[in-house]
Amino acid sequence: MSATTTAWLVLAAAGVLEAVWAAALAAADNLRRLRPTVLFAVALAGSMAGLAFAMTVIPTGTAYAVWVGIGASLAVGWAMVTGAEPATRTRVLLLAGLVACVVGLKVVS
Repeated sequence: MSATTTAWLVLAAAGVLEAVWAAALAAADNLRRLRPTVLFAVALAGSMAGLAFAMTVIPTGTAYAVWVGIGASLAVGWAMVTGAEPATRTRVLLLAGLVACVVGLKVVS
């Protein structure tokens, strides 16, 4: 596997971990609940390490935009699935647009 492919896979995993730490932070109740707080810390460290690794190959702006896009879309998607946020047609279309932009950044890289 090439270094570029590895960097993109690690970046995608780091984006997923971003959504995990965001959800864990919300569940941690101001860091008063132990398990979600530990999950938050571990996912945050893994997410940052993955982003840092990917940025050794992928340009910073692209890597950051993809990382944020993956994390944000998964975090909002999870909130919609769990009922914490409404899942309206407009919101789903906007998330689809965000995902399309992330894919587009990968395609033009």
